[in-house]
Amino acid sequence: MKLRLTTFTIFMLAVITACNGGLPPTEILIEVTRVVTVIVTPDDSQSGPVPLEPSETPEATAEIAEVTPEATLDLTPSVTPTPDPFPSPVTGQIFVAEQVFQRGRMFWLRPIDQIWVLTSNAEGEQIWQIYEDNFEEGMPESNPDFAPTEPGLIQPVRGFGFLWRENPELREQLGWAIAEEVGYLANYEYHYGGTLDENNNFTQGSGYHIVEALSREVYRFNEGTWNWEIVEVEE
Repeated sequence: MKLRLTTFTIFMLAVITACNGGLPPTEILIEVTRVVTVIVTPDDSQSGPVPLEPSETPEATAEIAEVTPEATLDLTPSVTPTPDPFPSPVTGQIFVAEQVFQRGRMFWLRPIDQIWVLTSNAEGEQIWQIYEDNFEEGMPESNPDFAPTEPGLIQPVRGFGFLWRENPELREQLGWAIAEEVGYLANYEYHYGGTLDENNNFTQGSGYHIVEALSREVYRFNEGTWNWEIVEVEE
């Protein structure tokens, strides 16, 4: 269907399927600052998170949350579109926890309570996996049965640790943690993917996420291909 937007509040409901199972619907709120025309075409073959809700801090510039590339927009106003219907990137700051492992890295994104795992396969391809954080307060934060095999190795705790201990395949991919988990306020961006038809109508497709690590490295997470990469950012 064809939708038109201007400066108003959009409520979006979506269902996202993570790599290891579906996640519950998430209600999100985004302030749109330009007028666009959107054609939303559901496609069950794609799944993945989209804009995240920034932490409630003065630095946050937008409220972002997880949706799928096929999100349905529910809006009231109807206006004339601007000449440029392609959505602008969503930017803001979100609270992130990060931990480095022998063969990968984990990010926890507080606005959507998900763990994003970065690993590489035997062919050297960089794989992005998404898991729901199933750790709950009151659960054991670690397990003494998982003792590090050598000095300098660390058993992850809480949400990272629960996922790591309960998933032997993932544990083998990542190895042991080599640094403590750290939390920080990270710069975040979501860039829409999609196409424009001959009438300048936008059809949404797979986009990508940008998350800045504590080391100042900038990670790009690509929907559709479900891989990650470190990118250079222009000053």
